[in-house]
Amino acid sequence: MIAKISISEKDRKTLRFGAIAIAFYLALFIGFKVYQSMEARRKSYLLLREEATRAQFELQPYKDKVLVLKTLMESFKLDPGKLSRPLVVAETSAAIQKSASSGGVMLAQVRETQSRSSSGELATIQMEGAGPLLAVLGFLHHLDSLGYPLILDSVAINSDPAKPGTTKISLSIILLDFEQWKKEGTPRA
Repeated sequence: MIAKISISEKDRKTLRFGAIAIAFYLALFIGFKVYQSMEARRKSYLLLREEATRAQFELQPYKDKVLVLKTLMESFKLDPGKLSRPLVVAETSAAIQKSASSGGVMLAQVRETQSRSSSGELATIQMEGAGPLLAVLGFLHHLDSLGYPLILDSVAINSDPAKPGTTKISLSIILLDFEQWKKEGTPRA
């Protein structure tokens, strides 16, 4: 059998007071540890937020440059990453000939000559052709949207007396060298 222990009223009050004191101490101790943990997280969050703000501030000038470059790439239909130096002249010539034939301009002669690499040019393409005036003007208008860095160096447009309504065209087109531009465009620290 279990013996009953009688506790006096004074001892009960002491036990209650001790239990309340221990509970209060544990609540304060656990609360303090939770507060320290939350404070460490808050400091970590503030540090991370400050670092993100600093990085965003540092990247702001590049956002403008990216937007300008993206706009130019879309308007000229140009992707410099896809350009390979050995094939770019042949690809450009083929694109020009395809644009001419789809627009109604018949090209008679196409000559490609290598340019000086020191001048930022990859090649010069000279061509002669004929077609209706509107087709010739449309062909000239669409040269900038072929996706290659082209500059019209010279254009000669004449009427063909042997064929009424036909216009002769003689072009000299410079193909720019992107590899050289990449070297010059690197920032110097």
